[in-house]
Amino acid sequence: MIKRHGFRRGPETHGSDHHRKPGSIGSMFPQRVVKGRKMPGHAGVERITIRSAKIVKVISETNTLLIKGAVPGSNKSLVEISGIE
Repeated sequence: MIKRHGFRRGPETHGSDHHRKPGSIGSMFPQRVVKGRKMPGHAGVERITIRSAKIVKVISETNTLLIKGAVPGSNKSLVEISGIE
């Protein structure tokens, strides 16, 4: 993914052939990719904790919580609520 490690895309015109490719990844010695090298790969799906959200109301008839604040994740994704006082 281009966004990982702050990578940017290459030039689109003037004969460039590395629009989304990483380019050079190091020297010719050693003849391998050095361990820990920043490379393209999966970015995202981290577990996020939001501590500033407040539960405004609990509707027990429909098993619904009304939350004030940011709720992480995409639409219809699973949200875990813990530490309710």
